[in-house]
Amino acid sequence: MDIIVPTLNQIAFLFGFITIGFIITKLRLVSANSAETLSKLENLIFIPALVMGTFIENFTVDKIQMAWKLIVVSFLIAFIAIPLAIIISKTVTKDKYIQNIYTYGLSFSNFGFMGNAVVSSLFPDIFLEYLIFTMPLWMLIYLWGVPRLLIADPNKSQSLKDNLKSFVNPMFVGMIIGIIIGLLNIKLPVFVTSIISVSGRCMSPVAMLLTGMVVASVSLKKTFSNYKIYIISIVRLIAFPLIFIAVGYFIKMQKTIYFCALCTLAMPLGLNTIVIPSAYGKDTTVASGMTVISHILSCVTIPFIFMLSHL
Repeated sequence: MDIIVPTLNQIAFLFGFITIGFIITKLRLVSANSAETLSKLENLIFIPALVMGTFIENFTVDKIQMAWKLIVVSFLIAFIAIPLAIIISKTVTKDKYIQNIYTYGLSFSNFGFMGNAVVSSLFPDIFLEYLIFTMPLWMLIYLWGVPRLLIADPNKSQSLKDNLKSFVNPMFVGMIIGIIIGLLNIKLPVFVTSIISVSGRCMSPVAMLLTGMVVASVSLKKTFSNYKIYIISIVRLIAFPLIFIAVGYFIKMQKTIYFCALCTLAMPLGLNTIVIPSAYGKDTTVASGMTVISHILSCVTIPFIFMLSHL
């Protein structure tokens, strides 16, 4: 099937960087605080640039008016998936911090890096629509997912000051700036757009290097024997897409909307659960295991899901 090659290419690319991060850490070719430095670069520069560039390019009046159905369906699916993610996470573990990591992973897949590659390879005719479809997900990530699940301390009550501190983060600021520039159609100098674009493209490779560094510092046996990670990965990769496919048999929707939604649901767990908490000194062992395992499993599950969708 045509989807196997682009999926494997992306997985190989990601795991290439994970392997590099793993090796340079094991051989002590980098300093002990290198992972902390990379995570701060991600949070202060690369992720905000990626978010800003995405909104500048796609959050325009013309595109929103043209594709409002995509946006509505995207919000609808997210508002169904998020409560399910919360319930499942609370069932799987009692640890509040791990619950938040699982909830984020189930709510938001790697629809950006992996999703963009799969859609651009398999469905190039709807790539623009796919980017618009993911806009509500980006908004929910930086309005709720990052400040409430990845930054806020789940073990203590949050004051108004704490909420504002976690809410107003570099990623959220980048989103707001991108929205303003996109809606007002402000023309930026070429060198500025180039800086934003190149910085944004650094996000995924650096995140995977960071993943490799984290994996190198923990017990691989403990990481890969954590059955809860497999449960979350299977729910993300198989259960959610299968539920959507089943619903699609009864509720007819436009082909473009159907495949945009399916692509976001079928992707593995995202990278933010590693790069953002690590910048705040939080444990990313479980998140790294989720990333590695879900991306390995996706080599099988993504082709499987798309084969089912064509039956």
